[in-house]
Amino acid sequence: MSKIKVGNKAPDINLPASNGKNVSLKDFKGKTNVVLYFYPKDDTPGCTTQACAFRDSIKDIAKKETVVLGVSPDPVDKHNKFIEKFQLPFILLSDTEKKTCQNYGVWVEKSMYGRKYMGVARTTFVIDQEGTLVKIFEKVKPKGHNEEVLECLNTLT
Repeated sequence: MSKIKVGNKAPDINLPASNGKNVSLKDFKGKTNVVLYFYPKDDTPGCTTQACAFRDSIKDIAKKETVVLGVSPDPVDKHNKFIEKFQLPFILLSDTEKKTCQNYGVWVEKSMYGRKYMGVARTTFVIDQEGTLVKIFEKVKPKGHNEEVLECLNTLT
């Protein structure tokens, strides 16, 4: 698949969610913007920092007519434990087959201590109410990322 770019329609998703339903981007079209963030693993230091920062900014994000959706390869039951432990007020989606990660180009070869493996590249996509990609944050640093996203949302309203 070719790399998706700002200005493209966001690839649709249909994934099992922490709310017990399947969630699709179509559910939000014409209603709200979406911050779709991909992260490697529940309850790890960087992922927890990022999720808690979004949690702490959720009121400001909601004022921008925006929802936050997190995506990782973890199963729904693990997502629910993560949500409960950190009181996360947004939906987490389970991409156990990594198809959505592949569609968004975030399932990549990584390297740690010389060992190569496949994993999620921490990336955030901001999608407007019409389903168009308006911003892509690559190689996201978890600390302070919520502020970058809020700045981007300020340009949408």
